[in-house]
Amino acid sequence: MRLCKMAIPRLIACFVVYTSLGLIPSSLGVILRTMDKIVWANEFEPIELTCLIESISTNNPRIEWKKIKNGVPSYVYFQNRIAGDLDQRAQLREPANILIFNATRSDTAEYRCEVAAIEDQRDFDEILISLAVRVKPVVPRCSVPEAVTVGTSTELRCLENEGFPAPLYRWFHNNEELAQDPKNTPKPVNTSYSINPDTGGLKFRIVKKEDAGEYYCQAKNDAGYAQCPSQMMEVYDVDILGIFLKSFGGVVVFFGLAGTICHSLKRGCFSKKGHNENYNWPAQNEGVEYGNADEGHFRHKSSFII
Repeated sequence: MRLCKMAIPRLIACFVVYTSLGLIPSSLGVILRTMDKIVWANEFEPIELTCLIESISTNNPRIEWKKIKNGVPSYVYFQNRIAGDLDQRAQLREPANILIFNATRSDTAEYRCEVAAIEDQRDFDEILISLAVRVKPVVPRCSVPEAVTVGTSTELRCLENEGFPAPLYRWFHNNEELAQDPKNTPKPVNTSYSINPDTGGLKFRIVKKEDAGEYYCQAKNDAGYAQCPSQMMEVYDVDILGIFLKSFGGVVVFFGLAGTICHSLKRGCFSKKGHNENYNWPAQNEGVEYGNADEGHFRHKSSFII
């Protein structure tokens, strides 16, 4: 009996200490937990954010959900109804979970579940959940050169801007995937190429004949993939004879033009003298004379005095 009397003050002292530190036993305060603090969802698919009430004494606690994006909070569940960005797109499920019917990329944010229980010793608790919505890539934009020459370098490009997380890129040649490392492929291929899976570039340092064919690119992330239509790339040998004939033709044309100009200069087509030698300039003491002094031409020898 004496020991019991001594234990009771100790229990009271421990309770006071726990209360002052906020370490309330679960039966005397509201305590929340969640299944996942970091949640991933696919766009246009349902997702549930869990807010489980492990302990509470209040019969009708106040439950609120807030969406926090770029540091700015806004209500998505307030006064017992869905609000804000989730209006008409979600519902509250027991005990305090939120079910989003069709998640969109704009739903990517942090969400805070808050529960207030005025009848509990610890009357408030909250939990923070991060939601990221995956977005499937759209059809990427591909750039494939129509024709290249053997021995030259070239680059094929692929770009997609909608997918989240950012997609990784793969290239296909004649419906067969090109290995990221050409040295690891069992088939004999041109090992001078390189693929950048982050930017979508496919580079050939030295193009070979066997590189000709159809190419297409695929962009893929955890939400899905998309690919561009195949495009043909032709590879030609170096045409030495054609280059020589074109160069020779240019030389012939140049000398032909030069010869024509020189011939015109010799005939005086561009000389000022040829334009003036058939014209007789009148003397100062004579009247104006038009043309040669041939018969039938009008000549003005003296001035008329009126």
